[in-house]
Amino acid sequence: MALNLSQKQEVVAELADVASKAHSLVAAEYAGTTVTQMTAMRKKARETGVYLKVVKNTLASRAVVGTEFEVVKDALTGPLLYAFSTEEPGAAGRLIKEFAKGNDKLKAKIVSVEGKLLPAAHVEVLASLPTREQALAMLAPCSPSPLRCSPAPSRPWPTSRAVAMPPRRRSPKKFRPDPYVTHFIIQR
Repeated sequence: MALNLSQKQEVVAELADVASKAHSLVAAEYAGTTVTQMTAMRKKARETGVYLKVVKNTLASRAVVGTEFEVVKDALTGPLLYAFSTEEPGAAGRLIKEFAKGNDKLKAKIVSVEGKLLPAAHVEVLASLPTREQALAMLAPCSPSPLRCSPAPSRPWPTSRAVAMPPRRRSPKKFRPDPYVTHFIIQR
């Protein structure tokens, strides 16, 4: 069905809004994909935070002007399915990779991340990026443990790193740690 001028402007505005907020773009050739496969892909895209759209390349090239995906403007040829990752950078790559396994006709053609046009083979790299939860799980063991020595409950927690030091003794006696340490040296 042909679109009139106002409908085309709405499509361009909607796509430009999504492109300005998206993390990555994967454009794939979809010719030969069945309706049931496309329906399943659209359902999975909604669940994973991927904006999936089939639009004319001229409308897509107008929509990406002024965004970080402007580099793909000249590479838009043939019937393409546009997948914009709106929540996680690797979501579109995972979606296209997953559905390309079951469909020989679905092939990634363009990959764009952070203003760079990448070859289609980079969809594998994009798909291998961890999700937000996976990245946080990888970083959790690296986070510093809380200080073992905490000040008395009536005092506020110091904002800098604090090291417990025993009170100063002037006698040449053997040093014995004081169990009620109250002095702190603040290191900046």
